[in-house]
Amino acid sequence: MILKRYNLKLQNLFCMSEELEERFHRWAKRVRDFCRKVKPDLINREYIGQLVRASSSVDANYTEASDDLGKGDEKMKIKTSRREAKESVKFLDLILVYDDKELEKEQLYLVDEGIQIRKILSAIVKKLGG
Repeated sequence: MILKRYNLKLQNLFCMSEELEERFHRWAKRVRDFCRKVKPDLINREYIGQLVRASSSVDANYTEASDDLGKGDEKMKIKTSRREAKESVKFLDLILVYDDKELEKEQLYLVDEGIQIRKILSAIVKKLGG
């Protein structure tokens, strides 16, 4: 019964391709906006550049995966998107917010959403066979 529900959830993920695209896009925009609020010191500047590239790549690669260029290309783009989500979470964690409670709250939200996105992408990869 649990496996049936799990499979139904995975099937729903594929039906919600546009919904996931929008979710990943909103996350990338929130990451961008977060980075604009962070103090751009020597350390953060390096992380910010990497984070903006990685988070926007999650959205871009997922969008490209839905272009229907074949299962192999689709799987590769989803895996790339998943890897970029994982990398984004790492950079989000490394950014210094200097005890700014509002930024810290946003940082935690973005990390959690990044982890959820990575899990969604992992489930899709598994469903695609690898």
